Amino acid sequence: MLMAHPAVLRDLVEQYETLAALHASESESTQVRQRMEDVAYTLCVSTGTREVETALAVARDQLRGAGIRTVPPRR
Repeated sequence: MLMAHPAVLRDLVEQYETLAALHASESESTQVRQRMEDVAYTLCVSTGTREVETALAVARDQLRGAGIRTVPPRR
């Protein structure tokens, strides 16, 4: 299986977390929601998964294996 470069994964995870925070704080911004869906799709493709939560977990595991820290998941 092809693996995305760690820098790309880190950027995608950070983008998704930032957009998720914006989405939670704004009242259904169409642009934020669309960008979040785009990043989620790219994360899924990059990690070979179908659900964004799984993609985030896989990306974090791959980054941890590469010795790269990420933003902790929001709960």
